[in-house]
Amino acid sequence: MQFDTSMLIPVLPEIFILTAACVILVVDLFLKEEQRVISYGMTQISLLLAIVVTLMTAPAETRIVFDGSVIRDGMSDLLKIAIYIISAGAFLYSKDYLKDRDLFKGEYYVLGLFAVLGMMVMVSANTFLTVYLGLELLALSLYALVAFDRDSANSSEAAMKYFVLGALASGMLLYGISMIYGATGSIGFQAIGEGLANPDVNKMVLVFGLVFVVIGLAFKFGAVPFHMWVPDVYQGAPTAVVTFLGSTPKIAAFALAMRMLVDGLGGLHADWQYMLVILAILSMGLGNVFAIAQGNIKRMLAYSTISHVGFILVGILAGTTKGYTAAMFYSIVYAVMALGAFGIVILLSRRGFEAENLEDFKGLNERSPWFAAMMLLVMFSMAGVPPTVGFFAKMFILESVVSIDMTWLALVGVFFSIIGAFYYLRIVKLMYFDKPVDASPLEAGIDTRIALSVNGLSMLALGMFPAGLLSLCSAALS
Repeated sequence: MQFDTSMLIPVLPEIFILTAACVILVVDLFLKEEQRVISYGMTQISLLLAIVVTLMTAPAETRIVFDGSVIRDGMSDLLKIAIYIISAGAFLYSKDYLKDRDLFKGEYYVLGLFAVLGMMVMVSANTFLTVYLGLELLALSLYALVAFDRDSANSSEAAMKYFVLGALASGMLLYGISMIYGATGSIGFQAIGEGLANPDVNKMVLVFGLVFVVIGLAFKFGAVPFHMWVPDVYQGAPTAVVTFLGSTPKIAAFALAMRMLVDGLGGLHADWQYMLVILAILSMGLGNVFAIAQGNIKRMLAYSTISHVGFILVGILAGTTKGYTAAMFYSIVYAVMALGAFGIVILLSRRGFEAENLEDFKGLNERSPWFAAMMLLVMFSMAGVPPTVGFFAKMFILESVVSIDMTWLALVGVFFSIIGAFYYLRIVKLMYFDKPVDASPLEAGIDTRIALSVNGLSMLALGMFPAGLLSLCSAALS
């Protein structure tokens, strides 16, 4: 491979975020405790500038560089910008929470930026090796973030569970990749696609490898039956970390599925389609049913995440451009919804108090009618109530499987959505019809209040005008 400096242009966003993370790490060494806000400010400016860099270096057509290892296309640019924006929101919401618990350290934001870099690598991966590098960079950063509160036994336990199960899933993914490499002689997605067309290829080895790849992918998504880490990690990790963990990585997981299954193993669509059908039905079913039994808001939202993952998988298994567009739309919308939900949980928390139980939402309308309304919009969107954006996200997904004559799967999705509406509406009932257990005023900075308001109102705005985001997703995949 001959090196040409023009090859660096498509990867400038990754280079920029890597440089920013390293600079913030060094600068933070010289900051006093009361100056940590400088690290936070540099992180937010870096994410804002990363949007500019990504837009300025966007190629007119798809570019593949570094001997086929990295791809830069419309899908990667759109997903990266979504990752920057939602990560910036998660960092903003976490600022006051971390300050109240003496966790406001530069390391949090450095690890967050490295996690963002890992997601960017996954989004632009064009070989299994690049996918794995991005995946492990993301995973290692998240393991450290989950254990960020060193004095909390729950955080340490959650991080250990996440690490052990994550290592197991990574091993399975590598095992599947090695089998696919053995059958096709390549780890590049285009070369694998060409290899699948070869009649002499060993189909048995390919399908066996595919099973392990799908298992690894299902773990990263948190799909049933590989979901066991999700509720425990969400409950044990600091809420500031869960706000980041529960939102942005779902966009990267969607990109992971698209790159590996669609770009690389599209020739085996008939084989992985039915694997995803099983994962989707189990995720929608178990996620919605188990969420009803939860008294802890973070565990409830964890099972809610599992059910939403089922919907994303339904869009991907459709195997059509309409299905992929709907799945991308749903992934971005879900990340925004999760960001808003955990943002309200952080708003209700304060020094010495964690708003982790459903009872903590009682009477929120009396304490703050505005933020009760924002939480209502987020819950309605998650439940799929029109005219919020969650309704259209579900509708586009169901429409994509009806178009390939899998109407029965759409009916299953509708059935479990109706079940899921119960626990979302229960939060609304607690906020508006119960007396508050805690009458203390909500404490948050003006920046957090504005961001939460924008986050909540976006549920309604995107629902009233879903065509804008949907057309962006469609153009990115065309």
